[in-house]
Amino acid sequence: MNGALFFSGEYGSTAQYSGWISEATGLPIFDVNDARADPSKYEFLVLGSSVIIHKLTIRTWVKRNLAVIESKPTILFTVSGAPAGDKLDGWIADSIPQRLISKVQHVALQGRLDHKDISWLTKLILKIGAWRNEDPKAAEEELHGFDFMDKASIEPILRLVRQLQSAAGEDRPRSL
Repeated sequence: MNGALFFSGEYGSTAQYSGWISEATGLPIFDVNDARADPSKYEFLVLGSSVIIHKLTIRTWVKRNLAVIESKPTILFTVSGAPAGDKLDGWIADSIPQRLISKVQHVALQGRLDHKDISWLTKLILKIGAWRNEDPKAAEEELHGFDFMDKASIEPILRLVRQLQSAAGEDRPRSL
């Protein structure tokens, strides 16, 4: 089964994770802003998205390609400061249709936030968010940044890709 990785990122973490996944699996990799990012050419998809201000950056591309994406096995990985859990699940639910959420396999990865790389508006939004955040550790991370990048954290995605690739091998006629 041939697959491809399509990603949307803002500050480099999602692109870095996507590169690591592509390198480990041999999947072609496409930034969704690339005109060649056509999911219809592949039998399974790996979608990677940053989460910026509680929204998936890939959401517009997903909605534009929804019919194609729904027809294929799909792995979604998100990259943010938030760990897996209800908060992240809510942000995903606010970004892509529920009917797609129910069929994708999701892996949450934590990324990097360096305040020197973000706009003044994003800094302001993070500052307001930190003031309202009831979790003191998360508030501190919003104010000063964080770096949770870890190549080993892609292992669950690699396992899922290998399962899809090996399932395809079982479907192929065996030579005698």
